[in-house]
Amino acid sequence: MARHTLPDFIERVDPQPASARPTALSLVLSLRPSQWTKNFIIFFPLMLAQRLLDVQALLHAIAAFVIFCALSGVVYLINDIVDRDADRLHPLKKNRPIASGALRVPVAIGWAVALATVALTAAFWLRPLFGGIAASYVLLLALYSAQLKHIVILDVLTIAIGFVLRAAAGAVAVDVPISHWLYVLTILLALFLALSKRRHELVLLADGATSHRRILEEYSPYLLDQMIAVVTASTIVAYAFYTVSPETVQRLGTDRLILTLPFPLYGIFRYLYLVHLKEGGGNPSDMLLTDIPLLLCVSLWTVAVAIIIYGPTFSTFQLGG
Repeated sequence: MARHTLPDFIERVDPQPASARPTALSLVLSLRPSQWTKNFIIFFPLMLAQRLLDVQALLHAIAAFVIFCALSGVVYLINDIVDRDADRLHPLKKNRPIASGALRVPVAIGWAVALATVALTAAFWLRPLFGGIAASYVLLLALYSAQLKHIVILDVLTIAIGFVLRAAAGAVAVDVPISHWLYVLTILLALFLALSKRRHELVLLADGATSHRRILEEYSPYLLDQMIAVVTASTIVAYAFYTVSPETVQRLGTDRLILTLPFPLYGIFRYLYLVHLKEGGGNPSDMLLTDIPLLLCVSLWTVAVAIIIYGPTFSTFQLGG
């Protein structure tokens, strides 16, 4: 069955050539709202710290999510400006608004500056430390677009650290301690996704891979498969240890989190299946939104964790009422 993404949908409802689209639509596409699902990691510290029912903390987490969505858009604008020449050589990315000429570079730069100014101002207003992490995120990803993406291994590590900064920002926004387990699991899972994306690019573009992204000449499918295998095993083992660690059991008041282990196992194996047999992995956010089994797995994991963590709270509340 064919897989459809948000850009595919827009192409169907708006059959105009990329260069003929209105500037406003081109700007929205360049901000890549379909990629903002990555920022949902901001809510994990809120949920795992048992603050999901705290209205003020929830509002702070929502504000943090919105701010990082705006900053993600800024990062994508910067990336598309820097990569516009290389994107024109890519079979899919050549249709991006900046690469196709639908969105002029000066306009993109202006919007990037405006969005960054507003979002970072809001971030520092929310919490100074949160603002510092948000600014570090933009700086790190800007350096990635400019140089770090061309350095082997550092390219995928930078992407992974970007996810760690999101998670740390979520913890700071709601004023909860930043667990070392959150760091470990976030960086491992992000590495898994980043390496899978590199493999997809290498296989999809074949002989033309290095002309689009120079760093791909430093990788091979075999090397990436070895790296993915290491990260996959590490992620599963780390999650298992997290669920049964004395720190987790004491903080959450339950040792039943281990019962959720089948969900990450299935999710990771499903993702590997899509990468190796269905030529997926190029866009993790789209895969999460379009692959029903994967979407169900993540949703059921979230529900299971919420029930295990908040079940006693709801029971106490009902008995008290």
